[in-house]
Amino acid sequence: MGCALSVPPSLWRDTADDANHPEHGTPRRSLPGPAAYDVAVVGAGFTGLWTAYYLSVADPTLRIAVLEAEVAGFGASGRNGGWCSALFPTPWRALVRASSPAEALRLHREMAATVVEVGRVVDAEGIDAQYQRGGTVTLARSAAQLARIRAEVATAHARGFAYDDVRLLDAAEAREQLAATDVAGGMFTPHCAAVHPARLVRGLARAVEARGVDVFEGTRVLEIGPGFAATGIGRVRADVVVRATEGYTPRLRGSRRAIAPVYSLMVATEPIPRPVWDTVGLADRQTFSDGRHVIIYGQRTADGRLAFGGRGAPYHFGSRVRPSYDDEPGVFGKLRDTVRELLPQLGDVRFTHAWGGPLGIARDWAASVGLDRATGLAWAGGYVGDGVGTSNLAGRTLADLILQRDTDLVTLPWVEHRSRRWEPEPLRWLGINAGLQAMRLADWEERRTDRPSRVARAMAPLMHG
Repeated sequence: MGCALSVPPSLWRDTADDANHPEHGTPRRSLPGPAAYDVAVVGAGFTGLWTAYYLSVADPTLRIAVLEAEVAGFGASGRNGGWCSALFPTPWRALVRASSPAEALRLHREMAATVVEVGRVVDAEGIDAQYQRGGTVTLARSAAQLARIRAEVATAHARGFAYDDVRLLDAAEAREQLAATDVAGGMFTPHCAAVHPARLVRGLARAVEARGVDVFEGTRVLEIGPGFAATGIGRVRADVVVRATEGYTPRLRGSRRAIAPVYSLMVATEPIPRPVWDTVGLADRQTFSDGRHVIIYGQRTADGRLAFGGRGAPYHFGSRVRPSYDDEPGVFGKLRDTVRELLPQLGDVRFTHAWGGPLGIARDWAASVGLDRATGLAWAGGYVGDGVGTSNLAGRTLADLILQRDTDLVTLPWVEHRSRRWEPEPLRWLGINAGLQAMRLADWEERRTDRPSRVARAMAPLMHG
């Protein structure tokens, strides 16, 4: 076994199904030395583990190693908001430019099917991920938000999405789903499941090990290249090397500008009594958000807590990722205040957890997956916080690419997309943090004018490349 590593504190860590299992505090063994495999996967988060899972199911003879610097699920996979959704970060117009409206719609339909696929695997592998497909409600809590949501639903229908995919809610229908303050309307999609992300990622790690995959923890990869992943104790040689490092990608040699790590933070309450939940809603464990520009997100957990998060923490110069950046007391305070403003019926409910971590954003806000056959280097990521579902699609797609299978997945319009690199510093720091401040200003503008923000409209083409 390797030396003990610190698992970041969070609600998910403290309520994981294996919290009392020895591996909760002691990692799996580290890579013992130089080795050779057919496939080396760098990163034991959702992307890496889904890739290993589908490869091992398709070809049990493959020699597969998953190399993880910390412990499986250490990063965003074990700390996120628990939305297994059909949300896809790449702007629609970018997908259409790369393919066609029909192909863009096909990708989104595949994402909806992915939500169901994750539930199928959870059942098949006996993973107690507290998966419940209750959908997502997005509230409109001002006239400006309602106008934006109405336009979003109308646009979705014009693009070929059905009423059953996304529908507008009037104020009464929206309040029935979530009885928040100032509800003017909203929209609903069934294509989302609430999950316990740490249970899901840890269960997935056990599932791939049961299929013969070697998962090495406490094994930091310093560099990847054609045919190798270099660690501090030697190289792992492989025909295919998969980069599945998302927000931690800048730590790889030569990858500082590939992905920008941006922090998202969360808080969670103590278990809330059922009579109080009856006044709140979310009876089907719908995930929820509202129409503001600085993103918020939440879910009712299986044990009756409210887990709630949002963006707002600053981007750190040089794409640095450090444990201390998970702790932003000012942002945590704003999240708690937002919960109390949204749901005053919670009264003096106690908040028991606060945590955070980095997610990955490509320069054009486009998620991508691909394999360079000339070098054997594969990758997936750039999920902009929508990775719980998207990583499953990525894992299935990477398995098909690696095994050279001619499937519908390998022709989806995100496959082989290559985002340009982020600007060098200090431009990167200035641009990303200016974008965050602009979204705060846009929300302030809409509260003041009750009209859609001019700032947000002006910033949209700059932020999305």
